[in-house]
Amino acid sequence: MKILLIGYGKMGKAIERLATARGHEVVGKIDDTNPALLQHIDVNEVDVAIEFTRPEAAYQNISTCLERGIKVISGTTGWLDRFDEIKAQTQQHNGTFLYASNFSLGVNLFFALNKQLAKLMAGYEDYQPTMEEIHHTQKLDAPSGTAITLAEGLIAHYPDKDQWVNEDNKKASDLSIISKRIDKVPGTHSVTYQSEMDEIMIQHTAHTRDSFAVGAIVVADWIKDQKGFLTMDDFLRIGG
Repeated sequence: MKILLIGYGKMGKAIERLATARGHEVVGKIDDTNPALLQHIDVNEVDVAIEFTRPEAAYQNISTCLERGIKVISGTTGWLDRFDEIKAQTQQHNGTFLYASNFSLGVNLFFALNKQLAKLMAGYEDYQPTMEEIHHTQKLDAPSGTAITLAEGLIAHYPDKDQWVNEDNKKASDLSIISKRIDKVPGTHSVTYQSEMDEIMIQHTAHTRDSFAVGAIVVADWIKDQKGFLTMDDFLRIGG
């Protein structure tokens, strides 16, 4: 697979290291020093672009890939107010795009578990859900994209909750997400259902960034043979 890396920070470097070890080829690397390369790179030399940049750059990067006919996956969070525009552009250009707030296989299985548990717990009013997410101090957005995906999955199956809030809020219709930033923590997410008598908790803890990078590589290798607007559920074949 021929990979174009858009974003060459810690994640981009991890993807390059692991992709090369797996026999893939990185044909280009785009960062703040050479953003114009995306407009000029030979699209015939690229199987798929992997985009991990900043919220303010992600939309334009993805849009340019779609306009140029480059299949692209993105793990950048914090830009989803323009998500519907990208979906429309994917259809308009007959392109290929997949966004994931987290590419880790374990996290995506955790997403599915979270939905199933929310369905089960929704009938028990004594248990109130809360969430916590912990990331390294360089994490730019709060709550994390992974936390938002978990919150949306829970709210969709929990009639008592209308929205998530990024604070410790006791309002019954709000799902509280507590964000913490601690040095050198790759990412920990927990969902807790608490009653006066006991509590139930599910938690995912990442030990290294490699799980995210490997997931992105595997998804990119899959999407190079796909078409359209896709999700991690399409990749994992997870229902519900």
